Amino acid sequence: MQFRQFYLGCLSHASYYVGSDGEAAIIDPQRDVDQYIAEADAHGHKIKYVIETHSHADFVSGHVELAARTEAQIVYGERAATKFPTLKVKDGDDLTVGSVKLTFRETPGHTPEGITIIAQENGETVKVFTGDTLFIGDVGRPDLIGSKGFTSEQMASMLYDSLHDKILTHPDQAEIYPAHGAGSMCGKSLSKETWSTLGEQRKFNYALQPMSRDEFVKIVASGLAAPPQYFPKSAARNLEGSPSLNQLTPPKELSTDEILSFDGVILDVRKNFEYGEGHVPNSVNIGLGGQFASWAGTLIPIGTQFAIAAANKEQVDEAVVRLARVGHETVGGYILFEKYDGDQAAVEQVSVDDANGFVTSGRNVQFIDVRRPGEYENGHAAGAESRPLDGLDRNFEDLDPAAPTYVICQGGYRSSIACGILENAGFNELYNVTGGTAAWIEAGLPVIEEGEHVQN
Repeated sequence: MQFRQFYLGCLSHASYYVGSDGEAAIIDPQRDVDQYIAEADAHGHKIKYVIETHSHADFVSGHVELAARTEAQIVYGERAATKFPTLKVKDGDDLTVGSVKLTFRETPGHTPEGITIIAQENGETVKVFTGDTLFIGDVGRPDLIGSKGFTSEQMASMLYDSLHDKILTHPDQAEIYPAHGAGSMCGKSLSKETWSTLGEQRKFNYALQPMSRDEFVKIVASGLAAPPQYFPKSAARNLEGSPSLNQLTPPKELSTDEILSFDGVILDVRKNFEYGEGHVPNSVNIGLGGQFASWAGTLIPIGTQFAIAAANKEQVDEAVVRLARVGHETVGGYILFEKYDGDQAAVEQVSVDDANGFVTSGRNVQFIDVRRPGEYENGHAAGAESRPLDGLDRNFEDLDPAAPTYVICQGGYRSSIACGILENAGFNELYNVTGGTAAWIEAGLPVIEEGEHVQN
């Protein structure tokens, strides 16, 4: 078996190549598909199947384009309501890729149509592709789109059966390959590891420990953050099929006057300190160095008109592809910042020591932490109040736009995004705390943990 995992850190997404004896299958492809074709060419394989473990909500898949370019069949679980030619598989069905046998098990729980793929060689189970049913350290959340008609508790009960009857029946040495790793919103506490063995998961995955169905349902159906707003649109898009990337209209270069009069979101994709030094007024900074696509999908409604502000054309091209991966296909223009000659806004970058000094000075200073609630509760800078980034645009009315406002996250990436949101809301004295909470803790500054008093 020729095997390769393709891991896309921006979306915490894993896709897979399985090849044997001149044939190949691609599992859960990302939207830009050239790499899979190149891999098949390198091995002299023909891609026979493009398999989706479920209708993904967190990204737009490239299955339709990949199938069209390779004459492969698209494979989904029997319950998937696809609107394109699809080979539907049900529990126990087999397909072959060369000498590799792929056996499909219907594993609803994350979505109703979810499937798990068992890869066997010489009659031995060697790899189990679990999609979003079983992650490393976690299981799929049971409340996302695709589960219409079922409650979270009903989906969690299905998930319990899928895990115990369809996956945990395999040997400990079977290798587990999920569709996502840490950072994905498709689970609660995914590991940074991108694969494991079933034996290791039996030992360390909290959801696989001995417990009753009722206990399991209570654990996995509670404590779930609201899913990002783009998830339902991506899930529906994946069942409809998407155009290839080369069919999208490329953005045109804009002048300073055009960017200043642009009717839409100006997205600055440079590093946070570059944005802080100077940027197009009321632009929002989501840097390419972090989870760019996820945050763009989470914070900006699909269909919004975009213009990109970037350091070079390569950044523009990268941004267009990464936005398309989450369904943003409306980038109308761009400007290279070196060519921008209009007025600039700035966000001062301050150290954790300076921020602590200002916050404890007794002045009318606002200090907000934009990390997720769980991160905040596990330890936050003394004096910082929780305003999670994914809801910040709806949660600042009680703040004073005229007061100095310090923004902190874990490392400085999300806080820079938040500064752009607040600037658009009329805040005029913003400070991004560089290094974030990690630097704050390292510096030994006062920290508060949930239920505790200030500690040094």
